[in-house]
Amino acid sequence: MVSQFEVIGKRLPRLDGFDKVTGRAVYGPDIKLPRMLIGKILRSPHPHARIANIDVSRAAKLTGVKAVLTSADTPKIKFGFFKHHDPKFGDCEPLKTDKVRCVGDEVAAVAAVDEDIAQEALSLIRMEYELLPAVFDPQQALAPDAPLVHEEKGSNLLDTLSTGGGDVEQGFRKADLVLEGTFTTQATHPCSMEPKQAVASFSSSGALTFYSSTQMPFFMRRDLADVLGIKESQIKVIKTTMGGHFGSRMEMHPLDPICALLAKAADRAVKIVHSRNEEFIASRFRHPVTIQSKMGATKEGKIVAAENQLIMDSGAYCSQSPGVIAVAGTSGMMTYAIPNIHFQGKIVYTNNPYAGSFRGYGNPQGHFATDSMVDRLADELSIDPVELRRINAWTAGDVTPLGRKIVSCGFKECLEVVGRWIGRTESKAPWQGTGIAGLFHAGGGARFHGDNDGCGAFVKIEEDGNALLITGAQEIGQGGITVLAQIVAEELGLPLTAVRVVNDDTDVVPWDLGCHASRTTFVGGNAALAAAREAKKTILNIAAEKLEVSPDDLIIKQGKISVIGSPEKNITVAEAARCNHYRSGGSTVIGAAFYDPPSQVIVEGRGNTSATYAFGFQAAWVKVDPETGEVRLIKLAAAHDLGRVINPMLAEGQLEGALCQGMGFSLGEELIFDNGSIVNASFMDYLIPTACDLPIIEVALIESIDPLGPFGAKGFGESGLVPTAPAIANALTRAIGIRIADLPFTSEKVWRAIKAKDRLQPGA
Repeated sequence: MVSQFEVIGKRLPRLDGFDKVTGRAVYGPDIKLPRMLIGKILRSPHPHARIANIDVSRAAKLTGVKAVLTSADTPKIKFGFFKHHDPKFGDCEPLKTDKVRCVGDEVAAVAAVDEDIAQEALSLIRMEYELLPAVFDPQQALAPDAPLVHEEKGSNLLDTLSTGGGDVEQGFRKADLVLEGTFTTQATHPCSMEPKQAVASFSSSGALTFYSSTQMPFFMRRDLADVLGIKESQIKVIKTTMGGHFGSRMEMHPLDPICALLAKAADRAVKIVHSRNEEFIASRFRHPVTIQSKMGATKEGKIVAAENQLIMDSGAYCSQSPGVIAVAGTSGMMTYAIPNIHFQGKIVYTNNPYAGSFRGYGNPQGHFATDSMVDRLADELSIDPVELRRINAWTAGDVTPLGRKIVSCGFKECLEVVGRWIGRTESKAPWQGTGIAGLFHAGGGARFHGDNDGCGAFVKIEEDGNALLITGAQEIGQGGITVLAQIVAEELGLPLTAVRVVNDDTDVVPWDLGCHASRTTFVGGNAALAAAREAKKTILNIAAEKLEVSPDDLIIKQGKISVIGSPEKNITVAEAARCNHYRSGGSTVIGAAFYDPPSQVIVEGRGNTSATYAFGFQAAWVKVDPETGEVRLIKLAAAHDLGRVINPMLAEGQLEGALCQGMGFSLGEELIFDNGSIVNASFMDYLIPTACDLPIIEVALIESIDPLGPFGAKGFGESGLVPTAPAIANALTRAIGIRIADLPFTSEKVWRAIKAKDRLQPGA
């Protein structure tokens, strides 16, 4: 795609691809250690109950059982992803002490020599519960007489967030048209093929080695140390191969400290792997949200004010709710250049299983409301939906009302591409329609976790001329290590095959915040690039000495260092590295860097939380069967701003996968709760789109060349999922003539909307 580069912009295969497709990759559930035990967790069948008594005596006597734990055997230290921001967000114990607050809560755990014995031991534990009234609806949970999920807090209102920019009241007074609407989104599950797991092993000195499919190894180490009551330096986290976890592995789950506690008690390595049912009920999923949205525009189409009020069902514990609701409430409104915005959100405890991070981190929910409202404005003002969005476009150099600084911006280019696609494919046939939606998302990390969003990297030149990148940046199935290796290879003038990446051991790799907020390419890439430049400087100095020229006169290409204008005068990178090793006072050729992006800590919702932002537009074409309500997605098109495209093949794959997830979010995926139990907790009952369900997909990669990004690149791993649901919603509205504001758009829901509309027609 980009001719001036040797590696950047090329359609190169993933470095980890061969091992994954041939079965060589070692995933967490594949880990086997000497004398390793199997751990199992006993979970509550009740959504709300006091623990009256636990009798583990029979389980402890079972032959082959090596450890049995209840809360009495733990330090009883509560944890939570945002606990280090505010202690009130630490509200979950590994094993519950006084009561259970949702179905699936962990109450006891065993470690045994095999899975069958561990399972039998669980059946021998006798639990006595005193059932308590439960609450499952967040609105009802806010009632004065509602059962309290956490009595010590005095309320089910976990937290309230509020922020804004400009003068929203004045903005609405300037509007010629003001619309209001209520939108609801459902709980959906990441459905990772690999279940959550943990392997823990203590050394004789008390040091813990912990194997985990985590996106944030250093946060896992920090939180394990906190809950176990030991020092971080006593814990080594080894991140196992991941196939794709879509945000759900950002935080520590209860099984992680439980596994470590069992290993400590048994004095042997222990492995716990979620069953598929446990994966549904005991790992994190997307928050259900109710959004009351208000938006005003002038008759010329300029949107002058927007306001969101959100109520989020957190479930029984906090998890990631404060971060998710902040993104859901604000980022959607910042998709367009609206000068006056305001957001208020309420996070509510219920006795449902608890939600957390899922790709997009609140943005899919918020954008569903925002772009639905924008389309409503277009219809009421009789302005073409594409044109209305063009009127409200961002450009590079703009600053949003909340202080987000737009450095590079492909907004208009993406809109133009998708607008042309709609013009080519829009159909006037009955029961068919097209829709469009946009996005605004972090493209360079997010400064949410203290005043740092950094990543460290080392680049070492080996004696054979190959390079080793040692980085804290994580591969979670998105192709991150391949992108980082391409950046290093380009800078060092090496082929991609000459670069290896090590990023899986907290004892070895430099610190990194973790994989979230679409930060790996931008933050990890800048760290890798800076380290590669340091190593390159050393290798060029060595070569310059041997060739008797200035380092400025040299160029590296395909592993050979040549004099510019005199290519016959050259030395290989391998020869230069050996020269540096085999001489008096020699040293390793290594470059070290730590990159912390120029972003800001958010104060009361305001500030430039990311160093750059991603933009994009998507369009959908749907066809509806009015007799059944079935919505058939004919086509999806996506044009996304990536800055510089490092690897077009990986980028296209990311977008296509995101579109598939967005299709599921829109048209059918939903966790169904019945008195706090998930009734469709299996792949037989929770249906996700397969390759057979996918429509025609068109993808356009727009290069805005970000001045702060590595070779101009920025992140977009989450962005592809964000606008899919509102694009489909807007297409569906045009197909059936009525807007459904409640996801997902199931056949029954669409059929009922069509029938209700028919009954309201004159003469019906």
